[in-house]
Amino acid sequence: MPAVPGRPPIAPPPVVTPARAWPDRPQWPDQVYERLFERRIVLAHGELDDEAATSLCAQLLTLDAERNEPIRLELQGLSAELAAALTVMGVLDVLRVPVRAYAGGQVAGPAVGILAAASERRAYPNTVFMLSEPRLGFEGSATSLSSREQQVRAMLDALYLRLASVTGREVDEIRADARRGRYLTVDDATGYGLIHGPAATR
Repeated sequence: MPAVPGRPPIAPPPVVTPARAWPDRPQWPDQVYERLFERRIVLAHGELDDEAATSLCAQLLTLDAERNEPIRLELQGLSAELAAALTVMGVLDVLRVPVRAYAGGQVAGPAVGILAAASERRAYPNTVFMLSEPRLGFEGSATSLSSREQQVRAMLDALYLRLASVTGREVDEIRADARRGRYLTVDDATGYGLIHGPAATR
C-alpha cells in the first residue's frame, strides 16, 4: 500500500510460520515403527508396490524367524498392485506363526487378498472394503501385450480363487463383484465371509 503524505509508512504484516502437527523430529516415525516391530506389529498402508511388498515380506519373515508368537498385521487404508499383493500372500502362506490381520480405512482391490491370506481377520469400525479389479496399463507390441494379458489373467485367477476359498463363495460371484466395484461394510464383509468380525474393544 502506498504511503500517505504526512503519515508514517504502514509496516507489512509479520510473516507467520505455519504450525506443524508433528514435532520437528525426523526420526520420530521410525521410532514408532521400531516399537511396533518389537511388539510383533507390522503396519501396511497406502499403495503397496513391488518395493513396499519386499519390505513388508522382510518384516514378516524376520518376525516369523524370531519367535513362535502371533504377528499382528495392520492394514490401514491399503491398496495394492496385483503382483505385489500376490507376493505378500505367498509369504503369508509359508509363515509358521499365525497372522492376525486388522483392517482400517478403505482396503481396496488386490489388497483384499492380503487380508484373506491371514489366519485371523478383523476390522475396525467404519472400515470399508472395495472388491475391484486392479488398474492396468500396458505398452508394447501386440505380442508382448497378449503375453502380459495372459499373465494378468492368471494372477487374477489366483486372487479370486483365494478369496473364494476364504469366503466359501463361487469364483464367478467374486469376479462379478470385483468388476462392478462392490463395497462392503464391516457387517457386509462379515456376512460375505471375508472377515471373522469387528475388532474387539480394548
